[in-house]
Amino acid sequence: MKIIAFEDNGAPALGVAQGETVAHLGQCAPELPSTLLGLIESGEQAFQAAEAAARQAGAEARRPLDGLRFLPPLPNPSKIICLGLNYADHAAEGGHAKPDYPSFFFRGPSSLVAHGAPLIRPLCSETLDYEAELVAVVGRRCRHVSESDALAVIAGYSVFNEATIREYQRRTSQWTIGKNFDGTGGFGPHFITADDLPPGAKGLRIQSRLNGKVMQDDNTSNMLFGVAETVALLTECLTLEPGDLLVMGTPAGVGHARRPPVWMKDGDVCEIDIEQVGVLRNPIENEPGA
Repeated sequence: MKIIAFEDNGAPALGVAQGETVAHLGQCAPELPSTLLGLIESGEQAFQAAEAAARQAGAEARRPLDGLRFLPPLPNPSKIICLGLNYADHAAEGGHAKPDYPSFFFRGPSSLVAHGAPLIRPLCSETLDYEAELVAVVGRRCRHVSESDALAVIAGYSVFNEATIREYQRRTSQWTIGKNFDGTGGFGPHFITADDLPPGAKGLRIQSRLNGKVMQDDNTSNMLFGVAETVALLTECLTLEPGDLLVMGTPAGVGHARRPPVWMKDGDVCEIDIEQVGVLRNPIENEPGA
């Protein structure tokens, strides 16, 4: 099932995508939570009720997908935990050895941008790079989860463009500053429940395209640390909460590794395409005043 957060008459809404339409849950199932986080916290029965209500929704509760103003599926997660160097070829293109432990870092919610909204190239730098990434969404509060049990805590998946200001990433030994510019984290277009994908979302083709040209092309089976292992490693250290995002790293082919480098610029369009999950599309715009 595909869940979409969108704007309806100026207010946030939640819906289930069906073909070329979205069933507005606030109209066909007003008793259900009005946010994706609320559905996740309510558990499997809430998702089942949402799916049933969407199947029975009449025309008055449907919106066309075309022209819909999307919102980030989860606009304010308590944690956005990202993995660096999680594909061997990407580590190599940046001059790094294959890691034996994930390079974890955090993003903040103010960096999130919905499907269709512009990614912002900031005033201070031209080095805005694309990164195609799978997102795993945590479904329940958990700590000390074994790898064999870890996929049971994942509610579903989405798509991320973990756009990075490379110049600032390299100004410190920590990556945080280059990864947290406002309006640089494309997220969407929707959330897809875990039961609609292979376990751990393995075996899915992942691509980035800049102005239609394929820049990255790999498979999620090539992640060095898969979703289950990532959950197990994280929960050795900290508690994961419902709605937390695990942004699972990018393949080779990023702009900074090219000669000459390729940076996203005003007027470009970047697409991140993950097989069976969705296509996230964002235009690029300069920060006002650039």
